[in-house]
Amino acid sequence: MIAEVLLVLAGHSSSLFPTDHTVHPAFAPLLHPGEEQCLESLGQIALRYRKVKNACTALARPSSRYVSALCATLNQILKEGYEVLVVDTEAKVLQRDSSLVASGSFVPLSSLRAIFAEWDAPLASLETLVEELQTQEHWSPGPLIDLLLTRSQTGIHRVSTIYARLSEAVQRVWIAQLQALLIHGSLSPNDPLADKNYVLREGSVPSCVSAQARDSITYVGRAIGTVKAAKWEKQFPQDLAKEHTKLLNSVLPQDQYAFDRVVADVRTAVSEWLWLNVLTHKDVEDAVESLANYFLLRNGEFALSLIREIERLKLSRLTARAVPSTMIREQDLHLALLRASLGTTAQQDPSLAHLHFRMPAGPIRPLLPSLAGGPTKDLSSSLSQPAEPTSFDDLLLGTPLVLTYSVTWPLDLFLHPSDLQTYAVLFAYLSALRKTHTRVHACWTALSNAQRARRRWTGLGEGGTAEDLEARKQLLRCGWGVVREMNWFLDTLLGYVMTDVVDVEFRRMKALLLRRPVEGVRPQMTGTGGHPESTSTGHMGASRSGSTVHPSHSQSTTSNLATSSLNAPPLDFTTLRHIHTTYLERLLTGSLLANPALTHIIRMILEVCERFAAQVERWGGDVLPALLFEGSLAAAGAQQVGEAVAERYAIVGEIDETLQTLLDAFYEQLSLSTTLQPFSAASAADTTKSVLMHNTSIAAAAANTTGFHTFVRGKRGKRGGEGDEEVRRHAERLLLRLDFNGEFSNPRKKRRPGRRAEAESEDILKQGGLA
Repeated sequence: MIAEVLLVLAGHSSSLFPTDHTVHPAFAPLLHPGEEQCLESLGQIALRYRKVKNACTALARPSSRYVSALCATLNQILKEGYEVLVVDTEAKVLQRDSSLVASGSFVPLSSLRAIFAEWDAPLASLETLVEELQTQEHWSPGPLIDLLLTRSQTGIHRVSTIYARLSEAVQRVWIAQLQALLIHGSLSPNDPLADKNYVLREGSVPSCVSAQARDSITYVGRAIGTVKAAKWEKQFPQDLAKEHTKLLNSVLPQDQYAFDRVVADVRTAVSEWLWLNVLTHKDVEDAVESLANYFLLRNGEFALSLIREIERLKLSRLTARAVPSTMIREQDLHLALLRASLGTTAQQDPSLAHLHFRMPAGPIRPLLPSLAGGPTKDLSSSLSQPAEPTSFDDLLLGTPLVLTYSVTWPLDLFLHPSDLQTYAVLFAYLSALRKTHTRVHACWTALSNAQRARRRWTGLGEGGTAEDLEARKQLLRCGWGVVREMNWFLDTLLGYVMTDVVDVEFRRMKALLLRRPVEGVRPQMTGTGGHPESTSTGHMGASRSGSTVHPSHSQSTTSNLATSSLNAPPLDFTTLRHIHTTYLERLLTGSLLANPALTHIIRMILEVCERFAAQVERWGGDVLPALLFEGSLAAAGAQQVGEAVAERYAIVGEIDETLQTLLDAFYEQLSLSTTLQPFSAASAADTTKSVLMHNTSIAAAAANTTGFHTFVRGKRGKRGGEGDEEVRRHAERLLLRLDFNGEFSNPRKKRRPGRRAEAESEDILKQGGLA
């Protein structure tokens, strides 16, 4: 009987167990209950072993290379462990080993049960594994590796060891396919990791591989495959390919950090080689130039033309009668891009074809600007709490609008999707500022034209009785004061962002790309001496310092720059990415986008400006109602002013109070950001990462902070805080511009009649901060 039991354990059938692991009914009465239980336990172990072996044979034939590797490894494990145990046990029985054979002639079934007890749990787990594998006809490598790694997380050492060997075998096959993709750029016809466009297939990568590593795999595979398919003059060097093969053979995907490090090293090496052989310096310069022109609005005439075209598009849809023609679609915005380029320098620019507008919410029907003003908020309490994410992408059209830039190979080696998201965020912010600025200018023009037309009939006054005249004069002055404050603030903020931030940082990056010194970078302005502090008045006249430069000095400076650029070491790809990433981070910080509290206030100021401009437009371009309008003048004998004047004065007064509160909060928050919260490089990584992770949100760039945070990399051999101080000066220049005449540092004078008594008693020069 012992020989029969050993044959059953070896995988053979027997009459002892006719169906499953249950002992034959005719043989059961001859056994002790303990012996019967031992036999059934041994029969269950043999049954599970037989199921696993048969499943491995069935799965290995038509399945993929990954399942075949799993089955081969499983057969090897059973051969080295279980089958060797059966043979060793049989040898002990034949040799009458005293540890197994009692008195040299009797073999207890309990001893056999104890010997094979160690395979109870492993075979039970393997049985469920093969049953799960048989439920699907095809297994992708990603879910298969995830399944094995999940099953290896158990407290039973033998089970964990078996699954670790199985997962390692499957991962080795996956690594071989990965090497073919990353080193040779080739894809297997069966179970490829990526499609023809080198986009990773769903389920081809295990979940333990990070998103950054997946992006690097796609990047390297597409780069090597494209160079190989194009039959470039210089192919990828063999010695570097051998080194990458050794690196990939030394890690497994389950070791996430080591695998990410190796893939990142491979990507860096491939990028360096591509930068020296495929991607030229001119391609990078042209791309950076076009992105700055269109996303950072350095091409001012095109930006203004685009804003006008979008406004004209909204107006045409509002006045259309047919229902289909009242919707704004992405193709309409693309046509607006082309129309905006007519008559500008962008008309002949080939990079314009890469620009496209994307509407995440889909086609919309335009709406008129909202005139409803919410209740005045207590900003002192709201600023003490972390600001909510603030976005500007809906201010241009009224719905989220994202400007995209299609990047082709090999330029996508340099521009990552996260960089394009940052550019889209900057475009939404700058275009919102520019659009609101043009709206306020149009409001100023309408008010000026209306006043000229009215003065033709009223002379120096505003018309009406004595009571009406005073009320109309107060309303007019309050309206002019509001539009003047709006125009001044937007002029200051937009001039600061475009001149002190965008222009300075762009020319600084260009100098770094050309390997020139950047210490002397200053805002470039027409008719100024190049000092940042003079940007607000630079358009009024030419600077004398620009005409006193001796030609020989200019030639010597040019020759020194050329010599320094020639003597500088060649720009490697890692430094190139480093320069561009720092450039974007400095733009985010300098333009105040890295401060969620400030962006929240700026958004509210823009909304107030839009509401006021829309209100004036609704009133016909004037804050004063016409003298002959109903409600313009008080009724005969009445002691109050007309209802229309009182209503408009209440609206303008509420907008004035809200604007003053927001401007005070902006200046206070900007001052706090430069004093309480230092510019630290340590916290900048989280800031920049938040901006890039959020596609359209700006305020997520510095969550739970109230100050600026920028990722400014220190220069080698110099103090680490110089870059931080340089970025800090951006905000200091804005503070100086805002408080040039003590507008914020001194107590403000309100225009409302209840608070004008003190202001009227002062000299007008003193009120303006000039005395």
